[in-house]
Amino acid sequence: MATLGRGGFAFVAVATLLLAGTPVRAGQPTEQLRVEIEQVIKVLDDPELKKDGNANARRAAVRRIANEIFDFGETAKRSLARHWTSRTPMEREEFVQLFADLLERSYISKIELYGGEKVDYVGETIDGDQATIKTKITTKQGTEIPIDYRMLKRGDKWLVYDVIIEGVSLVANYRSQFNKIIVTSSYAELVKKMRDKQEEFYGVEKQKRTSQR
Repeated sequence: MATLGRGGFAFVAVATLLLAGTPVRAGQPTEQLRVEIEQVIKVLDDPELKKDGNANARRAAVRRIANEIFDFGETAKRSLARHWTSRTPMEREEFVQLFADLLERSYISKIELYGGEKVDYVGETIDGDQATIKTKITTKQGTEIPIDYRMLKRGDKWLVYDVIIEGVSLVANYRSQFNKIIVTSSYAELVKKMRDKQEEFYGVEKQKRTSQR
């Protein structure tokens, strides 16, 4: 389940969200993102949460905010694509949980690696209940990376369901990986791989906490 290069989708997405300034004519999608991201910054700047012993509490706080920013259900559905329709309600619920956990692990593990890259806010377009927020991140080496955020309106809330970096989307990236596993093996095998990755991650985290005691 590899993520895309250049530091991974999650790192670039988080880095951009953290520093993307609100444009003069910012619409509702941008404004809602701004409020949520200010909460992320507050967590990262919290002196108490910066302490080594509070790493888990800091990550848990960021995870809660991530749940307010991303529409994991929509992202999971689009990533599974045609294989979604044949899933039972119980299978869909489990897959969304596993997929959300997969994305959140990447999100949280990369967020603290941000190193001061410059971000320019390019623009925002709204079409009914869909919106695209365009940004451009400039690395310290001078490389420019265009990043778009696709959002859907859920009630009075705008949520991110896809991130596009240099023309390649997060959804398309996972869709390709998931489809390959299902076609060459089975849906059950995909779920097994996702469970194994989840157990492996939390097993390592548990060992870290034990060694720090």
